[in-house]
Amino acid sequence: MAASDTLRLSQLAAKVEKVVYDAFSALQFWVIADVTNHNKKAGTNYHYFELVEKAPGSNELLAKFSAKAWGDGAREISVFEARTGQKFTNNIQVLVRVAIQYHAIRGIQLNLTSIDTNFTLGVLEQQRIATLERLCRENAQFIQRRGEEYWTRNKSIRLQLVIQKIAVVCARGSAGWQDFQHTIENNSRGYKFDVTPFFTNVQGDANAPAMRERMIEIYQSRVKFDLVVIIRGGGAQTDFLIFDHYLVGQAIARFPIPVITGIGHQKNTTIADLMAHTSVKTPTQVAEFVINHNRFFEEQLLTIQKNLLIQVQQFISVKNRLLNNTRAQITNAAYRMMSDHKQDLFDIRQDIIANGRQIPFAHRNALNNLTATMFSKPKIILGAKFADLKNSVYNIKINQSTFLKASRSYLGHFESYFNAVSPASTLKRGFAIVKYNGKIISEPNLLKAGDKFSVIIKDAELQAQLQNKKDYHGE
Repeated sequence: MAASDTLRLSQLAAKVEKVVYDAFSALQFWVIADVTNHNKKAGTNYHYFELVEKAPGSNELLAKFSAKAWGDGAREISVFEARTGQKFTNNIQVLVRVAIQYHAIRGIQLNLTSIDTNFTLGVLEQQRIATLERLCRENAQFIQRRGEEYWTRNKSIRLQLVIQKIAVVCARGSAGWQDFQHTIENNSRGYKFDVTPFFTNVQGDANAPAMRERMIEIYQSRVKFDLVVIIRGGGAQTDFLIFDHYLVGQAIARFPIPVITGIGHQKNTTIADLMAHTSVKTPTQVAEFVINHNRFFEEQLLTIQKNLLIQVQQFISVKNRLLNNTRAQITNAAYRMMSDHKQDLFDIRQDIIANGRQIPFAHRNALNNLTATMFSKPKIILGAKFADLKNSVYNIKINQSTFLKASRSYLGHFESYFNAVSPASTLKRGFAIVKYNGKIISEPNLLKAGDKFSVIIKDAELQAQLQNKKDYHGE
């Protein structure tokens, strides 16, 4: 090969650069792509990233270019973030205008010169609408669209009259958790709450399954929570994609405990907000909602108490008037009755005075007879009882000796019986007692060949060892 046919690599790069420049220097293209490997140099405000296109429904790459944005391009990105509330970062789809450049070291690069904010917002909204339609289609029993509103099973659950046990789904150490905790614990009403946190990552739709698992954990904890709270602080729009995820929306809509969301998203309403029982904007407002709910119940009780006191006072006042009227009527009736019966009372008094002396005289004889009976009857009764007592003493003296002899004979019979069946008598008749391990035994199955045991006979205890044994049936 001739030396004139060879090139240095830099010379080849220069040729490629010239071809690219001649072909594309005056052209710019609007392209749709996904952002990956984004890196921003804070000091210079340079953005370095890749623009990729994936095959629909898979992660297969169809195309990939290195890209950068600086100067006007960097300012376009700042405007994009301000208008959309969306960080220019990985895993977002964008419509950008790019210029094609070639560098001897960095190769082909795309230089971002402009970005269409409406396209990105439209893509996110399309994804959101598609998710809502899927939720209604696949969960018709729990989620239904009614006009512009969404009915869910969770919305139909009635809040407890008083909320005490609260499960909180949030990020560990987040500002949202701290704001909620501070507000709920330092409420001016002095209410006490039992709050249990279930920490998880609440940013990025890739963490949706983990959030769903936290909610399942709440359900399976067997704690009777009155309320489930899902909170997080503010952030860019992509930070809230997890709350537009199908799994999170489905879990909230079907959850059997009321769910309140306060995810710090001021601009739009997320799918999680639409599926939840109640949605407010911030974690602090969630805490205030709970406090006000309990305050409403307390004020209802105070109102009932006040009304009850008023009704009781009115009732007592009415009854007092009735009692006073009744008392006046009774007093007047008594005076009239006494006046009407005054002459009758006077006549009765005269009869009592006139007849009071005749009655004692008429019953004097009866009283005398009763007195005589009372004096004589005790003497007769005592005489009869004394005679019975003497007879009893006589009978005891006569029967005492006979009873003792009979008892002595009866005891002698038992003494002879006990002597006959005592162990000593049994041994004298030729029987023996077998002891094994210090205990008297009668079951031969307790002994086996080689066991040592004692045999007690009359006047001796023999030590023996079992050689063999055979059955015996008393023959």
